[in-house]
Amino acid sequence: MSLCYSQLTLPDRKRLFHLRERKVSVSEIARQLGRHRSTIYRELKRNTFQDHEFPEYSGYYSGIANDMSKERRRRLRKLRRHPHLRDLVIDRLKAHWSPEQIAGRLLADGVSPVRICPETIYRFIYCKEDYPLGLYQHLPERRRRRRRRGARKPRDGLIPLDYRISQRPDFIDDRSQFGHWEGDLLIFRRELGETNVTSLVERKSRYTVMIKNRSRHSRPIMDKIIHAFSPLPSFARRSFTFDRGTEFSAFRALEDGIGARSWFCDPNSPWQKGAVENTNKRIRRFMPGDTDLSNVAQKQLVDLAHHLNSLPRKCLGYKTPAEVFMAHLRECG
Repeated sequence: MSLCYSQLTLPDRKRLFHLRERKVSVSEIARQLGRHRSTIYRELKRNTFQDHEFPEYSGYYSGIANDMSKERRRRLRKLRRHPHLRDLVIDRLKAHWSPEQIAGRLLADGVSPVRICPETIYRFIYCKEDYPLGLYQHLPERRRRRRRRGARKPRDGLIPLDYRISQRPDFIDDRSQFGHWEGDLLIFRRELGETNVTSLVERKSRYTVMIKNRSRHSRPIMDKIIHAFSPLPSFARRSFTFDRGTEFSAFRALEDGIGARSWFCDPNSPWQKGAVENTNKRIRRFMPGDTDLSNVAQKQLVDLAHHLNSLPRKCLGYKTPAEVFMAHLRECG
């Protein structure tokens, strides 16, 4: 008998039906099905068909038992039994909250007496009854069917080895010190022009900054970073970690302009700046690769960054990046 419990399947119920027809005892049925006899007793009690008008038709039938079980499980779903909670989850999904953010914030705020997990929300989104609502369109990947995520293809570039990430201090790697950022470039379809977006994320608070660029030339990109970060105190802009793309080759300008040190990932290792990679996926929900940036103003990027910074994050105890970032500014100021 398996130590891991699983629901009876239709083939199990067909075998149970035939064994019952042969007048096999419950203990022997349980042994043959590899189940505890309590499971068999419970199955027979719950899913035996009762016809009060024609008692002779009453009995255990595998197909009917399977349908009765499915209907009972459908009725017992939390988001079906609690309409107010269901409406709250739908509203949060339409506001582009992830299932993990919704479940975490509900628990942190104590808004609902019913506790749900992200998997409950995912099953609600993709179940047959509620799939027509199209809630999957509000998820980060907008997938019509659930599937495993594939691996990303790495990129490479040329940067002096003196600035490799292996030389970066441990207090940056473990996020124990505030003011260390990761940066990347969001590229869009070539036929729409060379305009791109620099995305920058503070490692400890996950606070996001987005800057529009006219080209991939490195010095103008660095100048815009300097302009955006100059108003911040020096402890809030200590260093930046980039990949090895040529668009970051003018990194020394950051040290001259705002006193910020630069670090660079190893070749083919974008995961070493995972905070900004994760943020880029969030940004792509609103700005896919076919976005025409000529119609997007810097203010719209600021508004999008504000939206991302106002979403609760599991890694922050379901606080928002803006809340954590401002708390560090006040604490260190």
